Amino acid sequence: MMRKYIIAAFLSQAFFIFGIQAQQWNPARGCIVDPNTDECLINAVLTAVPYLRITPDARTGAMGNTGVALSPDPNMIHYNASSLAFYPNSFGLAITYTPWLRALGINDIYLVYLSGAYKVDKLSTVGAAVRYFNLGEIEFVDENGQSIGLGNPREFDISLSYARKLSDKFSASLSTRYIYSNLANGQIVNGNPVKIGHSVAIDLGMTYKTELPIGGRKHNFTVGMAATNIGSKISYIRGTADFIPSNLALGMALDYNLDAYNILTITIDLNKYLVPTPQRDINDPDYDKDQNGIPDFREKPLFSGIFGSFADAPGGISEELQEVMLSSGLEYWYNGIFAVRLGYFYEHPLKGGRQFLTWGLGVRYSDYNINLSYLVPTGLYHSPLANTLRFGIVYNTPNTSEEQKSGK
Repeated sequence: MMRKYIIAAFLSQAFFIFGIQAQQWNPARGCIVDPNTDECLINAVLTAVPYLRITPDARTGAMGNTGVALSPDPNMIHYNASSLAFYPNSFGLAITYTPWLRALGINDIYLVYLSGAYKVDKLSTVGAAVRYFNLGEIEFVDENGQSIGLGNPREFDISLSYARKLSDKFSASLSTRYIYSNLANGQIVNGNPVKIGHSVAIDLGMTYKTELPIGGRKHNFTVGMAATNIGSKISYIRGTADFIPSNLALGMALDYNLDAYNILTITIDLNKYLVPTPQRDINDPDYDKDQNGIPDFREKPLFSGIFGSFADAPGGISEELQEVMLSSGLEYWYNGIFAVRLGYFYEHPLKGGRQFLTWGLGVRYSDYNINLSYLVPTGLYHSPLANTLRFGIVYNTPNTSEEQKSGK
């Protein structure tokens, strides 16, 4: 019984982090249920270490979480590191601080993201990033609600990236990532200790960038694609392991030069988890063939789960399409000095229901970009970032290219 309680707690963490009502999670049904009818309201894709998909920087956080095809800065390691091959500066460093659940008066949960990029030569750029998620101090309880001690869950990952131009318009990247997750280390479940989770993952990215002549001016058009967090499953208890949030993203962006002083960027991203969809019907023969108490979708091998994620939704192709998340954003720069940003994020209600507007500001002072973002929830489930101001700074070495003049 205790083992099931701890496992359910781990899964509920995913819903808690993304603002979904974890108390309605029904382990027997494998979904969020209506407490009155026991019917599935949400059949979201479940993963361990869901913090890896939290938007880590304030610029893209103000643009609806877009980023796959945006102009490069060090934060692009999270979205699509291949864009760094077009990085116009020789060196850059970025840091963003993200408060978590501030609307509930919680002050000890936060995310910090530090990233850097270095241009090796005209063709190659390397990057590194560290992300730290502190879940604050919590009290552990057993299935009877009795206290079994205090803990400080925390997670972090370290990424290294290499991006290279393969032509004047096309680039590719490879990133490696080490993941550390300490949620309940030292607790005992059915005589088995809860351990620290470890995983190793890679990202693959591609970027195509060209110029489009429109209205007598040249405008940058970019298409990006990235497969991120492709890595080993993570385990906290002996005999169980869960997928990490592998993701496939496709993005497009148009930098429209209104005139010599005004630039408008329009961007859109599509994202889909490369993770098995939970099976809702516990009476299905394929739900738990080996009768070990763990749904078979959680026990799929890594690559079977990744490739099968395109055709495993219980509702067929219509439910597969519902798993695609949409992000869109606008960014307006005046004279490379001041920016205004706006965005929208949409996730289907069956798959989590995250829906929110974002907005933010950017100011370029000397070699520094200062970014702010704010999130306004519009869906049923409020985001942990609702009504929270995020703050980030990007430092770029001096550069005289056109991209630097645009403030990007």
